[in-house]
Amino acid sequence: MVKREMIKRFLPYLFWIFPIVMVLSLYLFIFKDLPSPTKLGVYNVPLATKVYDRNGTLLYDIFADQNRTVVPLSKIPKNLQHATLSIEDKDFYKHAGINPIGGIVRALFASITRQSLQGGSTITQQLVKSALLTSERTITRKIKEVILSYWVESLYSKDKILEMYLNQVPYGGTAWGVESAAEKYFGKHVEDLTLAETALLAGLPQAPSLYSPFGNHPEYAIERQSQVIKRMVEDGYITVKQEEGAKATPIVYKRTENIKAPHFVMYVKELLSEKYGERMVEQGGLTVKTTLDFPLQEFTQHTVASEVAKLKPFHVGNGAALITKPATGEILAMVGSRDYFASPSGTYNVVTALRQPGSSIKPINYGIALDRHLITAATMLLDVPTCFDIPTQPNYCPKNYDGKFHGPMQVRLSLGNSLNIPAVKVMYVNTVSDFVASASAFGLSTLKNPDDYGLSLTLGGGEVHMTDMAEAFGVFANAGIRKDLTPILKVMDKNGKILEEFKDPNLDRDIPSQLQIRGKRALSAESAFLISHILSDNNARQDAFGPDSLLKITDHAVSVKTGTTDDLRDNWTIGFTPLALVATWVGNNDSSPMNPSLVSGVTGAAPIWNKLIRKVLEKKPDILPKRPDGIEGAQICQTSGLLPPNPEGNTPAEKGCETRFEYFIKGTVPNEREKIKDLVHIDKATGELALPNQIDNIDLVERHVLRDPISAYCSDCTNAPGHITFIPIR
Repeated sequence: MVKREMIKRFLPYLFWIFPIVMVLSLYLFIFKDLPSPTKLGVYNVPLATKVYDRNGTLLYDIFADQNRTVVPLSKIPKNLQHATLSIEDKDFYKHAGINPIGGIVRALFASITRQSLQGGSTITQQLVKSALLTSERTITRKIKEVILSYWVESLYSKDKILEMYLNQVPYGGTAWGVESAAEKYFGKHVEDLTLAETALLAGLPQAPSLYSPFGNHPEYAIERQSQVIKRMVEDGYITVKQEEGAKATPIVYKRTENIKAPHFVMYVKELLSEKYGERMVEQGGLTVKTTLDFPLQEFTQHTVASEVAKLKPFHVGNGAALITKPATGEILAMVGSRDYFASPSGTYNVVTALRQPGSSIKPINYGIALDRHLITAATMLLDVPTCFDIPTQPNYCPKNYDGKFHGPMQVRLSLGNSLNIPAVKVMYVNTVSDFVASASAFGLSTLKNPDDYGLSLTLGGGEVHMTDMAEAFGVFANAGIRKDLTPILKVMDKNGKILEEFKDPNLDRDIPSQLQIRGKRALSAESAFLISHILSDNNARQDAFGPDSLLKITDHAVSVKTGTTDDLRDNWTIGFTPLALVATWVGNNDSSPMNPSLVSGVTGAAPIWNKLIRKVLEKKPDILPKRPDGIEGAQICQTSGLLPPNPEGNTPAEKGCETRFEYFIKGTVPNEREKIKDLVHIDKATGELALPNQIDNIDLVERHVLRDPISAYCSDCTNAPGHITFIPIR
């Protein structure tokens, strides 16, 4: 009763207290710091954001030469006004600052179709956000944006708002406003722009770092331009004929050179913009210390440019390189193209683009199978004509790069010599779906739906980023631990406050400690050791590459793998030690094929890789992969991969076979001894399986002892004479 009486007594006061609390809350959280729209006419000069290398060399001063020129709407081409309205806010002249229905519909449509046709905000909202507010994504900021948008619409005419927008919003880099953007990108006054140029500019404000033709993905600028032109046709501003003419008009950009390590800087700028917003990066006065080693970057740039120049007669137009520190993921050098300032393709960054990796992806396939104990380094695989039949790739009959077949080959030699048929067999046993799932742990984020691929995925049938391949190969260098790549050591705001700082136990260590490599485990230390050891074994690859190829680095044990796509559009070399990783590529931006007379495993990208790995390991100790406790060794027969019949013998005759030493994960050493029981008959001339009428002719046929846990064979199959009948062992 007492409680009920107290509630009745205080109930009237609640009707007064609640509104007061609401008003105070609105004032404290919304109106207290609400800027005045009258400030829209004042164009403040932003503070420069400075990007440095790891040693303090200034790479880029983002707003060092900022030049904002305000132009009246009458001098801004109608095409640019219409393009902006089409792509950003088609109902601009109809709404009162907020277009909730249209904005929501556009945002939902863009999300469903995964297209960036228009933003969900009106031009008025974007002006308010750009000029008066921050880019933080909070409910409070959104409420302020809505209030200010209505306020702006009550103070200014529609034409004035559009004029302020076109003079205020960022178009990338030093370009704030359309006049500055026209000068920056095309070296023109805005009133002199063509339809093609105005459409390109109109597409930039939504994400200047992403869509900039000088940014990390110049191809996105053209894709965005096409979207803008298409919207202009749909909105009735131009005709289909004008659309076709605009798309066919070549874009000539103004050359700019006030930047060091441009591909890397644009990569960093894009990452910063995603995290802190365009406005903070463009005018917030940030100080950014990166991981880049500028002297090494310069050497890398010169090496890529000079080596690609030598390949010009063989239809090789571009090259790229990435150097990282595997133990920390630090990016030490990044060259995305032979010449960033070469128009029109120099800004294309191969390091972050999607390309097919060729055979360079094979170690991941083998590593997964080793980890699952499906194979060992001594497993015998038949490199003979073989056809496979799976739903996503029926009747698939792969061939080797040299067009030959090499008979029974153990895994070490199969991977070392980059043989295709054994690799496809290993993929078959792994299964494509399990490979795709496991590859994501290595950092290969672009391989998503296994239904999109067949067994040729192990030969480079999927597209990847070079940055992802560097992370994946870093797993082997780090004893199975994956480290995300990082280009940034520290970011400070204009007042010197640290916004983020990269810390790692191996930072600044000349020799990384495996015990201090922390990250996600993608592979066991034992499997990582085996792959690293095989890839550093010069004897294991000399049948294909010779004993003194460019893959051999004197005085350093370097694990390395090449990769060339079947259509000769991409050529890779990726190699590492625990100290450093170097990935290189050559090809053409338009994916046109290279001349087959030049490009092979040890040409193309390999000379670039050889020079870079030598440079980065110069005066550094030879660090071998650390052998884990879970690895043991054994003498095995070269012909079968099994234990010798008489291990106590001193000679091959006494042992019962020629032997070699091999490493195994504990528990996977063969428990069988070689016996003359099952024979595989290989035609000496072709390397293929001998036909039944040949098997007794010792002059034509070699006999090999085979214990192959992955496949069985027949030499008189009715459907494919002389081919393997592939039977996986589950």
